[in-house]
Amino acid sequence: MTELLPSWRDTPTRQAILSFLAAVSDAASADFVPPAERVAVFDNDGTLWAEKPMPTQLHYLLEQWRAAADAEPALAETQPYRAAVTGDYAWLGGAIDKHYAGDDSDLGLLIAAVSRVSAGVGVDEYAASVREFFSHARHLTLGVPYAQTVYRPMLELLRLLEEHGFRTYIVSGGDRDFMRPITEDLYGVPPQRVVGTAMSMTYDAETNLVRYSSSLAFFNDGPEKPTRIWDRVGRRPILAAGNSDGDLPMLRFAQGSPRGLALLVSHDDPDRGDIPYVKGAEKALATAEDVGLTVVSVRDDWATVFPSPSGNSPPVVESSPPIGNPPVGNPPVVERAQRDETPWRDRDRSRGVSSPRPRRSAQRPQRACERGAAV
Repeated sequence: MTELLPSWRDTPTRQAILSFLAAVSDAASADFVPPAERVAVFDNDGTLWAEKPMPTQLHYLLEQWRAAADAEPALAETQPYRAAVTGDYAWLGGAIDKHYAGDDSDLGLLIAAVSRVSAGVGVDEYAASVREFFSHARHLTLGVPYAQTVYRPMLELLRLLEEHGFRTYIVSGGDRDFMRPITEDLYGVPPQRVVGTAMSMTYDAETNLVRYSSSLAFFNDGPEKPTRIWDRVGRRPILAAGNSDGDLPMLRFAQGSPRGLALLVSHDDPDRGDIPYVKGAEKALATAEDVGLTVVSVRDDWATVFPSPSGNSPPVVESSPPIGNPPVGNPPVVERAQRDETPWRDRDRSRGVSSPRPRRSAQRPQRACERGAAV
């Protein structure tokens, strides 16, 4: 039988996830959750792929701002265009840090520059620009295509959730339409299940196109996340995963379910290419144990961080059979994602699996030995 979550070390965190899945999918369990109610939500940057030394979308924007300043030199006198032209990103880092600290005094300048990139542009043209970026861009420190900076353990978790009848969503503070062109290839999550920050849009009847306007519709971070989940999904998630203070409301929202599981990724590994940091997650990490978050330590819980490099192609993660069920044939990830959204009722046939409640603790286990040669 295929090993469950093979890139995860055998720690209390992994056991908490497996116990949760066994409990909610066992019809004989007091914690059984009908398939239609099995919703899992994931933050993107720092949760599903690396966000340091800068979020991927910011890399894209810097290219766009630099091109705009080349075409209109006067822009280079103002931020963030000045940062894009000079390569001095201190202002950008400071603006992001201030946002995490609750100070959005520089956010207006950033939003204005972000909106300028897409204002008047059709949604298809913007998507094509995003795809072109990913065809050539490389991670600034790892030097690999961004498709190779996804976290392999989280891909395995996505597949395992799907095998247990979950519908998975990405709920990010990043631009929704920057993510949509790539999420199906990278994660097996189709664009209609991507929730993120959005610009206002209008319908252009003359050209029969939907175009972006110059104003922000909403910024999907912090307390905005639960409201957008409800607006788009219509259900409270029973599993949520994030990595920052901005994810706390979403994590707590999932905990409102009688059998909710909230995962907080902690970037604490200095040795395998994932830059360690706590800034922007101080509150979440400090309160994790008190509020019952399950901390996922990159250092201690993941035997493998990134997939092995293979050109510009997204990693392939094999599916695992549902816990407590016999192995069954599974369709490829992309085919599965493209199918309709009908709940997988026929897969909920656990055979009396014991389902203890997961241990929720911010305490990290002792570091296990490295497994395999992958990073």
